[in-house]
Amino acid sequence: MSELRELYQEVILDHNKNPRNFKKLELHSHHAHGHNPLCGDKLELFLEVADGIIKDIAFVGSGCAISTSSASLMTQFLKGKSLEETRQHFEHFHDLVTGKEMDEEALDALGKLAVFAGVREFPARVKCASLSWHTLINALDSVEEAAATE
Repeated sequence: MSELRELYQEVILDHNKNPRNFKKLELHSHHAHGHNPLCGDKLELFLEVADGIIKDIAFVGSGCAISTSSASLMTQFLKGKSLEETRQHFEHFHDLVTGKEMDEEALDALGKLAVFAGVREFPARVKCASLSWHTLINALDSVEEAAATE
């Protein structure tokens, strides 16, 4: 088994078993729902944004290990990031999981999120990994409709 695959499994299992930032933020400036009908993943995302910076971010919901761990890692990663950086990271993450060509700098910028590169080999799982990210964009754009990865 490759090192990356082992790391991927460790990270997925850890963040699924002990998701970080798994709570409802009572005080939030942005909020959105997400749903992946194929897998049954459901997600509610909360953000506190001030002065163009994500001060806090959290989620609640239920889903498969990939969906839960992706949301957990995303919330850890985005705390303290600007909205501009956040949108850029969304694009990079989407490129990563869909198998688009990425330069080394963009890949390095994703840090631990790079473990999701293996998801591209399983197209149905791309939707699980990207649900929290699509929900994030809906929250930032104040979209009322739930983000759906169908």
